[in-house]
Amino acid sequence: MPSLAGSASEPPAPAAGLRVRNLITDVPGLRVGNATDPHIGTGVTVVLCDTPAVAAVDGRGGGPGTRETDLLDPAATVERVDAITLSGGSAFGLDAASGVMAGLAARGRGFAVGTAKVPIVPGAILFDLLNGGDKGWEAHPPYTRLGRDALEAADLDFSLGSVGAGTGCTPATVKCGLGSASAIAASGHVVGAVVAVNAAGSPLFGDGPQFRAAPYERGGEFGGLGLPQTVSQALADEVTHPHLKGGISRFSTTIAVVATDATLTTVQARRLAIMAQNGLALSLFPVHTPLDGDVVFALSTERRPLEVPLPDLDRLGALASVVLARAVARAIFAATRLPFPDCQKTWHDHFASKDQT
Repeated sequence: MPSLAGSASEPPAPAAGLRVRNLITDVPGLRVGNATDPHIGTGVTVVLCDTPAVAAVDGRGGGPGTRETDLLDPAATVERVDAITLSGGSAFGLDAASGVMAGLAARGRGFAVGTAKVPIVPGAILFDLLNGGDKGWEAHPPYTRLGRDALEAADLDFSLGSVGAGTGCTPATVKCGLGSASAIAASGHVVGAVVAVNAAGSPLFGDGPQFRAAPYERGGEFGGLGLPQTVSQALADEVTHPHLKGGISRFSTTIAVVATDATLTTVQARRLAIMAQNGLALSLFPVHTPLDGDVVFALSTERRPLEVPLPDLDRLGALASVVLARAVARAIFAATRLPFPDCQKTWHDHFASKDQT
């Protein structure tokens, strides 16, 4: 079957001086760092804002694990954040933000309250406690340390796959991990996403190798396989696929950050996060289940004003959903197996040596 990698309209030329990495760090003003502990089978990813960025959040899963998300309500006082953490470790992983806060405080970063400064670091976690790693940390969970290490590693280039928050992801079908993607809107605004995929739903059509996000792929970024030959049958078969038999019993989550250099208010950023959630529905089935903790943060680095606010925001939200869908597929395509007995197989384990047409 011919690849559909080039079927999407080509993006506009990048802004002057912009190196396109196909990562969220294509959005000016952001860096990303990963810290990985392969012995434990977990990790942390930090999205660092060079200067405080307007932020919002949208949560849709039935089992979220978050920190400081109430602060991102448009009615709250603090509009901007210094960083966002994505972490493994279930509720233990919420400590990752403490490590990031400590590191930022040492740099003099934070919201000024008199002479004190408090770094603003919301975060979300996923469940990776049953993936075979050594979780015998007793009184010393590793996440504060991992958060600090991820902050120190923050850069424009970063790895994808079984690293950072994506290290321990073992979802319903194939091993997942950390993914990222970016695109440039017709208006010239940059949109990017980074996501840790630990979903109860499947990123693939049935038992085949094709990704649900295939229609949005660019440049063969996750194999260029296109869609199944019988798409309608593949869609009809989804609700009876074996991984849904008896209901979904995995403790799963997809946590993400979408970002743009467009100048947004907190209300507009919230709308961007809401629209970006559609990217999970474009790349995973099902989503937002009772045991998912699906959370999408949105960031605005405020580099380029919107020319016509409502239409421009509509287009940015639509683009963010597609970029997030691509990032999800890249998370699966880049994943590698954990170094433990009987660990979950990757997409490449299942399909790389087989006929993929």
